[in-house]
Amino acid sequence: MKSRLIKGFSVLAIISLNIGCDQVSKDIVREKVEYNASIILIDNFLTLTKIENSGAFLSMGDALPSVLKTLLLLILPIAALLYGLVYVLTKKNLAPLSILAICCVIGGGIGNIYDRFLYGSVTDFLHMDFMIFQTGIFNMADVSVMAGMFLLVLEMFIVKKPLQGFKTT
Repeated sequence: MKSRLIKGFSVLAIISLNIGCDQVSKDIVREKVEYNASIILIDNFLTLTKIENSGAFLSMGDALPSVLKTLLLLILPIAALLYGLVYVLTKKNLAPLSILAICCVIGGGIGNIYDRFLYGSVTDFLHMDFMIFQTGIFNMADVSVMAGMFLLVLEMFIVKKPLQGFKTT
């Protein structure tokens, strides 16, 4: 019983930290940066550019009809995040790295869904230039989701077995 309580508290703390970092960074950008401004943070590498993204990744789905956009960008993601939360809280013997990874994905997802629900769009503001390729403009919620996915893949290679409850072919 005590270990379940500690696990639940840890899960909620990690998710909350992800949401908090995302929302604080977005609030600062919303208050301090003009739209489409280009502020160089690290020469030829990291630029801060504030935009509002009413679609998903790289604005995909931006032109969808309102009902379809609500279904694909709010309702389905909320259902997936709720499933992930129930999964991480109820599965026994999940590796700590898996718990951390899933919590990062959930926290990042909630951060972007919160924006979409409250503002109708997501504030994106970071852009990276790696010389041979560039990223789209993203935010800290996207970083959380990507870090979580990276950790899940890393753990699958380290442990060399699929995540509990997921079948591979």
